[in-house]
Amino acid sequence: MTSDPHELFRNMIDEALVAGTPASAQPVLNEHLQTCAQCRKYLDDTTRAIASLGGFSFELDPALQSKVAGAITLRAQQLHPAQFTTNRLVLICFLAFALTVAGSFFDLKFGGLLASAFDLHGEQLQHGLLAFWIIPSICLLLLFPLLPLLSRRKERIL
Repeated sequence: MTSDPHELFRNMIDEALVAGTPASAQPVLNEHLQTCAQCRKYLDDTTRAIASLGGFSFELDPALQSKVAGAITLRAQQLHPAQFTTNRLVLICFLAFALTVAGSFFDLKFGGLLASAFDLHGEQLQHGLLAFWIIPSICLLLLFPLLPLLSRRKERIL
């Protein structure tokens, strides 16, 4: 990790100048630019550098131009969070289901033993496992299939 606290905002500025800022990041970037003279200077310097590149009187090699554009596009793609793949989603759903089953099995087989070891009533332990293991596992199991749908909906809004 770098020691420069402004690197994240510089990356956001670079992305904004190349591919546009995502709507969710725009307010954060604007707020930071209002309070940080160093990042405002970076934005001004970068904007002037980009504007001056358009003023050269010679032609650029098309291969070089496409190579630079490709590198900038690749960097902008790296800044975006990874999308959920179908395999990853299936694995997460399976894991959530396995946790739900394991919690239920644990509750049924060892609930009485643990209750007596901790001087609890069996009902208290069952309620605790239900509240802190089984219900969260079921929520994860139901939530993760919705993530790609919510992600696509956000992309359509932007």
